[in-house]
Amino acid sequence: MRLISRRTLLVSSTVLVGRTLAQSLPTNRKLKIIVTGGHPGDPEYGCGGTVARYTDLGHEVVLLYLNRGEKGCPEKDPSLGSAVRVPEARKACEILKARPVFAAQCDGNAIVDPAHYEEFRRLLESETPDVLFTHWPIDGHADHRAISMLAYDAWLRMGKKFAFYYYEVSNGEDTLMFSPTDYVDISGTEPRKRAACYAHASQAPDKFYALQSQVTRFRGTESGYAQAEGFIRHAQSPGHLLP
Repeated sequence: MRLISRRTLLVSSTVLVGRTLAQSLPTNRKLKIIVTGGHPGDPEYGCGGTVARYTDLGHEVVLLYLNRGEKGCPEKDPSLGSAVRVPEARKACEILKARPVFAAQCDGNAIVDPAHYEEFRRLLESETPDVLFTHWPIDGHADHRAISMLAYDAWLRMGKKFAFYYYEVSNGEDTLMFSPTDYVDISGTEPRKRAACYAHASQAPDKFYALQSQVTRFRGTESGYAQAEGFIRHAQSPGHLLP
């Protein structure tokens, strides 16, 4: 008789859950997926492999960036980011077959107040998501925490009608205290995730992608895949919408 360790049981049960989710993803209709991020590059690093899986299945994905990644405010300088960061984001989205959208906040100076809650909710309502991803609220960067709160408030005010997931970036270096409830196997889409992240050439991808690769390999070990992205699903969120 072979004894089953607690770790083996945990990994086996996690893989089973992941496979159940994959089998439950609707195939008879096109989903709208919104992945929010504090800056250009954040959704790609945290969810790039999952985004590629969604788009490969024919679903629509929007990467919604809180700002354009350069100091200053778009209302004062409409050309902000047009030289470097915005073209990088568009290139990354092209690789992932996603569509970029930019909210009108300022890099490093995000505002969370009633007016900006309302503005962000209206933006999300115009996109009518079926699934919404955002940063884990315990992140080192203030812009990450801000968009997490904006996204969560919008989800609440829109009646919790669509799925809501948190993602991680550079766990231990930025995201802290993150324990996934769900995993997506990105073993087959990791090369496209890497290409999308490296499209942000101005953001030291040699450094940051190496760190993110450690995360995906570790999440793969947890879930029984070669590489995986981990997510935390809100307890009141609809489920079975991961690819």
